[in-house]
Amino acid sequence: MVAAGFQRIALGVEYKGSRYCGWQRQRSGVPTVQEMLEKALSKVADSPISLLCAGRTDAGVHASGQVVHFDTRVERSLKAWVMGANINLPHDISVTWAKVMPAHFHARFKAVARRYRYVIYNDPIRPAHLAEEVTWIYRPLDIERMRQAAEYLLGSHDFTAFRAGQCQAKSPLKTIHHLHLTQHGKMLVLDIRANAFLHHMVRNIAGVLITIGTGQRPVTWLKDVLDGRCRGAGGVTADPFGLYLVRVEYPAEFDLPQRYLGPHFLSALPDVVADA
Repeated sequence: MVAAGFQRIALGVEYKGSRYCGWQRQRSGVPTVQEMLEKALSKVADSPISLLCAGRTDAGVHASGQVVHFDTRVERSLKAWVMGANINLPHDISVTWAKVMPAHFHARFKAVARRYRYVIYNDPIRPAHLAEEVTWIYRPLDIERMRQAAEYLLGSHDFTAFRAGQCQAKSPLKTIHHLHLTQHGKMLVLDIRANAFLHHMVRNIAGVLITIGTGQRPVTWLKDVLDGRCRGAGGVTADPFGLYLVRVEYPAEFDLPQRYLGPHFLSALPDVVADA
């Protein structure tokens, strides 16, 4: 809840995570998205601002639909929060909208679903462009095999085999609502929506699907990994470069602004951008 005299502000945020050691501020002083954003907003407020986010992304991971909130006594227009923050932010972080929220809103705990996209560039030659914004796979990928394997993940399961060893989630039980794979020339987009995700869950799923797509394992291997509930059996964790948090969903009462789904370089592909 919001203390007396304060108001709660929610922001939409997008960033390229390549230069940062993840979202969360760290004691070691390494650059993080949270630190940069708090510094920029504190300049706008002329007082310290502390942020809470919908999902803490790892080092190298990007976002086009992150949601954060903070409480403040300071009176600023919504435009001032957006434009003022952006003036003080580096080129790879942007605030996209601001909204005054009711006291019971919470960016993390009120979220009902989260959606990620993992973008793979599949070609024998590594790309010179977008090198930190896609994951390069040089072996040919069979998307149909990957789609067949992905079917095993739909619904509610124990995702212990897909969580990082340092994951702090209380339960490995999560529900995947959809997992789509689409191909666009040399790019393959994995689009996944769930009620919540474990630490490294999307990257571990991508790693297993890539292994199956390259023919190194059979389609049914994914089910064996899932049922085995052992992280050690799940293969490698895919690189962070192609991963984007593209949307966080909340109950309709909060009526948060919605932008098109990212990342930006996919915006010319209607079947990728569409909110399927």
